Amino acid sequence: MSLEEIEQLMPGGTSSEGLREVLAKTVSKPWQGEEFLPGRRGGTWYGSMTADPKSFNLLVAERDGETSAVVSNMHGYLLDYNYITRQFEPDCAFCEVVIDEEAGTLSVIYTLRENLFWSYYNSEEKVPVTSDDVVFWYDEIQGDPAFYSSAYNAQFMLMDDGTTAHIDIERLDERRFAFHFPKIIANPELSTNMEFGPRFIYEKAKTEGGHQAVLDLFNVSDDPQTIPSMGQWFLTEYIPGQRLVYKPNPDYWKKDSNGVTVPYMDEYIVQILPDANTQFLLFKQGNLETYGLRPENLDEMLNRENPDYTVFSAGGALGANFWSFNQNPKNRNTPQYEWFTRTAFRQAMSCLLNRGRIIAQVYRGLAEPKLDFFAEPNPYYNPSIKLEYLYDPKRAQELLSSIGMNRAGDGTMRDEQGRAVEFDLSITADNAITTDTAAIIADECAKIGITVRIRTIDFQKLVEQMTVTFDWQSLLMGFGGINYWPTSGSNVWESSGNLHIWYPQQSSPATEWEARVDYLYNKGSYTINPEEAQTIWDEYQRILLEQCPVIYLVRPRSFAAIRNRWDFTNVYYDNLGGLQRDYVFLKR
Repeated sequence: MSLEEIEQLMPGGTSSEGLREVLAKTVSKPWQGEEFLPGRRGGTWYGSMTADPKSFNLLVAERDGETSAVVSNMHGYLLDYNYITRQFEPDCAFCEVVIDEEAGTLSVIYTLRENLFWSYYNSEEKVPVTSDDVVFWYDEIQGDPAFYSSAYNAQFMLMDDGTTAHIDIERLDERRFAFHFPKIIANPELSTNMEFGPRFIYEKAKTEGGHQAVLDLFNVSDDPQTIPSMGQWFLTEYIPGQRLVYKPNPDYWKKDSNGVTVPYMDEYIVQILPDANTQFLLFKQGNLETYGLRPENLDEMLNRENPDYTVFSAGGALGANFWSFNQNPKNRNTPQYEWFTRTAFRQAMSCLLNRGRIIAQVYRGLAEPKLDFFAEPNPYYNPSIKLEYLYDPKRAQELLSSIGMNRAGDGTMRDEQGRAVEFDLSITADNAITTDTAAIIADECAKIGITVRIRTIDFQKLVEQMTVTFDWQSLLMGFGGINYWPTSGSNVWESSGNLHIWYPQQSSPATEWEARVDYLYNKGSYTINPEEAQTIWDEYQRILLEQCPVIYLVRPRSFAAIRNRWDFTNVYYDNLGGLQRDYVFLKR
């Protein structure tokens, strides 16, 4: 795509016309709460993923995206969230919230669906799913700090007197269990909704072999047919570096209005394709059912004659990648720690983030700046609260000067001790968009004399640096739509969280502003009155946008092409639910 074509797609002026031309060639079909119509059985769905899973273990899946993508097909959450009605709906269980106003406490009582089983492929063996599975997973897996589960922090509540209290779980009977909250909160379903594994397998491993034995369960070298499923699919085959094969689980609870178990496909084959160009080629050859279009593919895909696919479009993504700086005192003897812990420095970096250039050069104009903290669907999103530190190199230099950083005669930015301002920017490997974005950041910083060294690191290594060794300087990372709910991401935004990126697991807040964020987060969590809660969450958003612990980049528009051999009656695509294809079926 030429520079002129890129400019046509940029926001404002002629760009609006260019964007309209692009969208006119796509189908917009967001889900608005429609009922899914009954379909018919048959067909194989050919999908892809970019890397091999590290494990088939649900606990490991918390820290590995590929593992999560694989095992989620064999598990289910207690509840589903209807983002149209903004209500929780039953998935594996039904729930009831019981409030004791006099005691100031609350309980969420769950009842598992009847006839839920841990089943095995091509086997008559079926083990009932019971409340014991959930209680064990909550207490002995997520609740065991030795596992470093991302759900661990969410089990605790800050009380009015400053103490911390635990949210307990109680087994009521074979199918019923209850979470008991020591205090009334606004969205208890969100805090208790979870996936869980089979107790009869995980408990045996923990008892006999300890924590490592649990982590070693369902290794990728194991026969996948020995892994039980309570979800939509059985994993029946795994060839490393090549593919995974799934077969439908006939015991899965979800059925259409005719009583037919979904999904309708006879088989689901996932090819492992690390290279995006290879994925694109295979889709064009008809070997994949769907393809998430990259900006550089869009023109070709929209202008092919007689395509055997349809391109669907969605608005800007809810979440966005961000730029963050390490403020962990483990690195206190480095100049970077001195710089990164100064608010003015982080604000200056925000003023060097040229989102317009990133949108034009990396996303071909098909993105928009991410300037707010909460996403629009968040109940407490406030359109008037925006990031104030926008691209402005002059302002960046003024902010740096306020903390003793100025350009020397050779053009190098130096701090008050004469040290050159330079630092690493870590990114994950094999991601062209992140690589190009990092190059733009480094170039913009270089224009005012700051050296940014781009470090390409394996994703798992980067996660280890973030959560164990803490030996990184700055990074580009993304957590998806983590701020969809104001209380989402308790392990990120609270200072004690194990994913509090810039300085995790603080024993007490390191700064006054983090202490205030902790207070507001907890206060907002317990405030049921919407008007009072709005005031709390407004201040919360303003602090995080002012302090810039994470600096959001852009929200890319999403496009997905789907083969025309599928009936699109039940296919929906939007920036909330993504591509919904649970009820997709072949055309006659």
